[in-house]
Amino acid sequence: MKITFIGGGNMAAALISGIVRQAGSDANIHVVDRNPEALERLSQQYGVRTATAIDEQVRDSEVVVLAIKPQQMREVAAELAPLLKSQLVLSIAAGIRSSDLSRWLGGYDAIVRTMPNTPALIGMGVTGLAAQPGVSEGQRAQADTVMRAVGKTVWLDDEAQIDPVTAVSGSGPAYVFFFLEAMQEAALQMGLNAEQGRELALATFTGAAQLAAQSDEPIEVLRQRVTSKGGTTHAAITSMEAAGVKEAIIAAMKAAAARGRELGEELGKD
Repeated sequence: MKITFIGGGNMAAALISGIVRQAGSDANIHVVDRNPEALERLSQQYGVRTATAIDEQVRDSEVVVLAIKPQQMREVAAELAPLLKSQLVLSIAAGIRSSDLSRWLGGYDAIVRTMPNTPALIGMGVTGLAAQPGVSEGQRAQADTVMRAVGKTVWLDDEAQIDPVTAVSGSGPAYVFFFLEAMQEAALQMGLNAEQGRELALATFTGAAQLAAQSDEPIEVLRQRVTSKGGTTHAAITSMEAAGVKEAIIAAMKAAAARGRELGEELGKD
């Protein structure tokens, strides 16, 4: 699979690393970025071809990955449009709706919009994907292959579901880090040192997540098993329920989804 990346930032580097790890010497990757230092780094690490401007290499690609800032998308689309014939356009730019990208590309609709998350940087991401009607089954498979290089994939029936995906998994790592911060701060306040608090919090979160991933039982059941009535965990859960923690988390995620919709409208304005 011949792939051109437009943009060579952190997420592009993660995807390139995953693809090279899977394909080895068969990886056929071209990267376009205005930053020569980023290109030199990617060339040295992964042996990719590079260019500082969109060039004829795009015509020969099967997949074009748009890994740029949302604010750059309209300008890049204008440069890219004349070079498109049957390539899959895979967008990992946050907030840009496929309908707007298609319009900027002159009506081209072989587009898959994705929402990866930052654990992709260590190959443990999860990506939501939504395909436009112009995407073939073969191109869906190509998109899946690219994004599976950095973790799991979840296909969506409707692109509108990208906003909830953004709220759950796209922004989700920040919620985890926020909770870990609180656990570490509590550990300090109760007399543990910073290193002990960090190690205990990280190991607990990682272990609990793995336990949930490997269990067929609902998350609620797993929680209930740890929560003996009148015990220490029950005291903690009762305190969080009284403080409305669950409701606050749900409200926060709905706010994230709403902001995602707003960004799509703002970025898509003519």
